[in-house]
Amino acid sequence: MRTTVGIIGAGPAGLLLARLLHNAGIDSVVLESRDRAYVERRQRAGILEQGTVDVLREAGAGERMDREGLRHDGIELRFARRRHRVDFPALTGGRSVMVYAQTEVCKDLIALQLKDGGPLLFEAEALAVEGADTDRPCVRFRHRGAEDVLECDYVVGCDGSWGIARAAVPDGRTFERTYPFSWLGILADVAPSHDELVYARHERGFALLSMRSPSVSRLYLQVPADTDADSWGDEQIWDELERRFETDDDWSLRRGPITQKSVTPMRSYVHEPMRHGRLFLAGDAAHIVPPTGAKGLNLAVGDVVTFARALSHRTTTGSDDLLDAYSATCLRRVWQAERFSYDMTTLLHTAPGATPFEDRLQLARLDRIASSRAAETDLAEAYTGFPIG
Repeated sequence: MRTTVGIIGAGPAGLLLARLLHNAGIDSVVLESRDRAYVERRQRAGILEQGTVDVLREAGAGERMDREGLRHDGIELRFARRRHRVDFPALTGGRSVMVYAQTEVCKDLIALQLKDGGPLLFEAEALAVEGADTDRPCVRFRHRGAEDVLECDYVVGCDGSWGIARAAVPDGRTFERTYPFSWLGILADVAPSHDELVYARHERGFALLSMRSPSVSRLYLQVPADTDADSWGDEQIWDELERRFETDDDWSLRRGPITQKSVTPMRSYVHEPMRHGRLFLAGDAAHIVPPTGAKGLNLAVGDVVTFARALSHRTTTGSDDLLDAYSATCLRRVWQAERFSYDMTTLLHTAPGATPFEDRLQLARLDRIASSRAAETDLAEAYTGFPIG
């Protein structure tokens, strides 16, 4: 089998890249180790930056998102029983975000790929990337019990942090931080208790109120890093959420049946460079951010847009300049997102063993955002998204 671009992984990064290449007249093959049902139901990110929304629309994948997604023009910060709303459009010249789950993005892109895109092979396990430093790289893979080889001009690894693509980049350098806490996340069949996301800093720990739809709530609690989700009873979770969201007004938390529980570890990770020869890394294969800043999926989108633009430029001009600049171009955006995600995480979470001095610093930082338009604008600009490319 031969193609121009071999794409490893059918998450949002790999699927969007295939769509962008198709629209540019460049052929590709997508290899995904899981089956279609798994890809379409795995729960991940749910906040799309303005730039991601724009890219999906331009790619022809925005129709259902615009119909069913929830546009949000701000977030609410809670601390010391106070509430402060950050107004995104007023601070950023009109930008906003969209609540639309990664599962739905994948469903939309899979449908488009199967309708008019190149081959999308499910249950096709990539085994190795070979010849990345030549002009004829290939991917060995196993599909339906038989091994095969995908010959390419370029390979893009969108196969996550434990995939084979990153392991095929020799002599890379990694930067990493593991946080001493995790998130206990729940899905609940109850209407959200607020019409925008609520980020709460509380002395007992962080809490986040989010949603998947007008009838399904997504909520999170900061918990110790070694927490077992099943060790928390449903009422215990609701009671703790109620404590951490408490305010001095009459706001109340709606409760409902919990349908899913999971624990998400908190980690920052960057691999440099994001390229070796004709092998390019994108998304979690190259970088991970803690979910506090809602950046993971959006960074992956930035990576594949950058690659698609660079390869289109190569096709039309014969110049490799943009491909050669791929890693440096992506990493500028990656490190800004890492910085913002770290800032949001350390701003809102209670670190084990934190001193009263550190607690008061957190409150002072939050008060600065609530009282300074400049500080508030910096948060709004970062949250709604850094420029792509």
